[in-house]
Amino acid sequence: MSTSTPTPAPAAPAGGGAPEGPAAPRKRALRFPSAFTVLAVVTLAVWALTFVIPSGRYETKDGGPVPGTYHSVHLTRGFGARLKDLFLSPVNGLYGVTDDHSALTAPGGSGTFFGAAGVFLFVLAVGAFITVTLRTGALTTGVARLAGRLQRHRTLLLVLLMALFSLGGTTYGMAEETLGFYGLMIPLVLKLGYDRMVGATVIMVGAGVGTLASTVNPFATGVASDSAGIGTGDGIVLRLVMWAVLTALAAGHVVRYANRVLASPSRSLVAPRPEDDELRGQGAGAEGLSGRQRLVLLVFAATFVFMIFAVIPWADLNVTFLPTLGWYFPELAALFIVASVAVGLVAGLGEKGTTSAIVAGAGDFIGAAMIIMLARGVTVIMNNAGVTDTILDRLQSAVSGTSSGFFAVLMFLVNLPLAFFVPSSSGHAALAMPILAPLADFAGVSRSLVVTAYQSASGWINLITPTSAVVMGGLALAKVPYDRYLRFVAPLMGILLAAVAGFMVLGAAVG
Repeated sequence: MSTSTPTPAPAAPAGGGAPEGPAAPRKRALRFPSAFTVLAVVTLAVWALTFVIPSGRYETKDGGPVPGTYHSVHLTRGFGARLKDLFLSPVNGLYGVTDDHSALTAPGGSGTFFGAAGVFLFVLAVGAFITVTLRTGALTTGVARLAGRLQRHRTLLLVLLMALFSLGGTTYGMAEETLGFYGLMIPLVLKLGYDRMVGATVIMVGAGVGTLASTVNPFATGVASDSAGIGTGDGIVLRLVMWAVLTALAAGHVVRYANRVLASPSRSLVAPRPEDDELRGQGAGAEGLSGRQRLVLLVFAATFVFMIFAVIPWADLNVTFLPTLGWYFPELAALFIVASVAVGLVAGLGEKGTTSAIVAGAGDFIGAAMIIMLARGVTVIMNNAGVTDTILDRLQSAVSGTSSGFFAVLMFLVNLPLAFFVPSSSGHAALAMPILAPLADFAGVSRSLVVTAYQSASGWINLITPTSAVVMGGLALAKVPYDRYLRFVAPLMGILLAAVAGFMVLGAAVG
């Protein structure tokens, strides 16, 4: 904490009157705390609640809690031991150990190793891969090349671009990576006769809806499935259908607005800016792809295609001609590290350029990785205090007797406020899934449906939350006011809310 010497008040001018001096400093605007602060508060709150929530356990069978077997247990843990839990929770969350140094498993008795180290390293590996690829310029140039070829087909262009951004969202949670595309997209849509809102929402809504309907997104589906004790590919059929339908709904909303602005510019939700005419004249300025960049895009696409192939349980889908590799976070982390090196070599970045990009990319993603670690530490505290199964028993009592469809919708609604307070999809998953996923066992639905409900809620909220750097940063780059964006997206939010609820009921009925 810094200190400063008070500045003497300026003397009053001759003849009286108020003293002249510098204007009083403006009060700082209140800002919503970061995900780190939110998780720190949650950690302290959960730690305090362990003093009042009774300890208890379920008996387990075949990796799940046995209904009706919950019973109270007496744990002799003094204040010193509980204080140690708080102090060591992030470290224990990373390594996955309890206070007695035994391996931590997922609540509800799934038996799945629950440390965050594997996810932590995987996040860093993905960050390295994305950053190396961006430094080659292949991604930006590739999108620009596609746009240049389809300028005469405006509607088709918008749909294809939204589909591409949505594909990035559903496969790897494309979020901060989108910020690099606004400089390309805004001049392009202005030249096509649209406004800045169209350029901003093609990127933001496209990637956001893709993340909402994540299929194998490691930061949402992967972390949540890991926390729920299931495979990333479980429930992928429903999520694929959701992705296709919700992306189509979002694209329809954006295209309808874009056509309205094209026909009548006065109906635009954003006022034109002085530099817009100059940007329209310049166009997008996209250059062709070099041979190296084409190879980079091939490696980039092949890496994600292979990741999808490696995590899908083909045998469970009755696909017998494809092997089920059963890859998990250790193998996937190695895949992205190797792919990062391959992209650097193909692009000609050299040894120094490739390694510096890998290190920078891992550094850019260290925040998300640490959030996972902190969230997993909360679970360690609850596990050590023996309160996880107690909370599970209370929630089970609250939803007992409900239909499976109502339960699925309830899981979606419960996750909405959690998603607002923890905008990080990974942190939200690691925090909530250990509690919510086992409830599916009592409701007679698959745990994968709870994962789908969680990621849908997280993606829905993160389309509008002001705590998201992706939303606020993207709007700042596009120079679109936040309130105008809310007005644009409000009808779509209602449509997505109803559609997701319908898919939850459908998933419960067929699952």
